[in-house]
Amino acid sequence: MVRLKLEQCLREKGITRYELAKRTGIRFHIVDNYYKNKVVRYDSDLLDRMCKALNCGIADLIEFVQD
Repeated sequence: MVRLKLEQCLREKGITRYELAKRTGIRFHIVDNYYKNKVVRYDSDLLDRMCKALNCGIADLIEFVQD
């Protein structure tokens, strides 16, 4: 199973979902869905913008967890 680690990444960097939305130009509702792991299909452009805004790699945002 693929799981997002956006909550953990934002906590470590001291950034709110609202601040991430402002930095990336992504609507808060969409950032919130990524934050709460409610996304089924991941948008590579959005992940790219999040990585750039957070100065992190994709592995910092996504992990594979075996059941």
